[in-house]
Amino acid sequence: MEDTIRDHPIWAGATDEEVDSAMEGLEKYVMTKLFYRTFASSPGDIKLDLEISEKIQLLQTFLKPEHLDIPSVLRNDASWLLAEKELQKISAFKAPREKLLCIINCCKVINNLLLNAAMSENHVLAGADDFLPVLIYVTIKANPPQLHSNLKFIQLYRRQAKLVSEAAFYFTNLVSAKTFIVDLNAKSLSIDEIEFEESMQAARETNKLIPEEFFTTQEVMTTSQGQIDPGASARVHHKETNGELQTTIFFCKIY
Repeated sequence: MEDTIRDHPIWAGATDEEVDSAMEGLEKYVMTKLFYRTFASSPGDIKLDLEISEKIQLLQTFLKPEHLDIPSVLRNDASWLLAEKELQKISAFKAPREKLLCIINCCKVINNLLLNAAMSENHVLAGADDFLPVLIYVTIKANPPQLHSNLKFIQLYRRQAKLVSEAAFYFTNLVSAKTFIVDLNAKSLSIDEIEFEESMQAARETNKLIPEEFFTTQEVMTTSQGQIDPGASARVHHKETNGELQTTIFFCKIY
């Protein structure tokens, strides 16, 4: 596409910066127009988004920094809250670049925290060994809406020339954080296995206490008409009808 723009008479003599700006504008325009046809476009994506969100909700009730072996020098509630807020903005945007910027901004807050800790406490950093656990914890605390679908959308539709260097490092780390959360069990954490299972079960029981009348039902065959409300809790039921996967989502809006 970039070569096509450069070959067009209108862009003859255009600088690299001007062509890059045009490419960014084109990506934003096209993907904004096609957003509801391309974002979370399959029942499988919806199902995985909700499963991740529900698991994070359970983990939020008991997970502590020490369970991820995060050094005390890196436990800064103010910085973590700022990083969480940046990550939670991701579903407010439709363009891949803007979604990626939310991830970059979140990770920069964490990176600055690590750098400040290194200077103030003479803490020897170990790269991803320090960065990734903090990002995992921030992601769990933030529980960003539709995490799987947002990452997939960026991976599919952000220009590959822009998914390099710093952006690629931060994006890859968030993908790793998501994978860690999906696969997380007692062995993933510094926690006794019995304590982990009891904490997860207690969290499940707490979730069951939400009265059913607070839930509304929506039959979802596709997300082409809109997104799930990021402020809603949800329960999911799946059944196959005439060879098609039908997803029933029970929403609970917490006020």
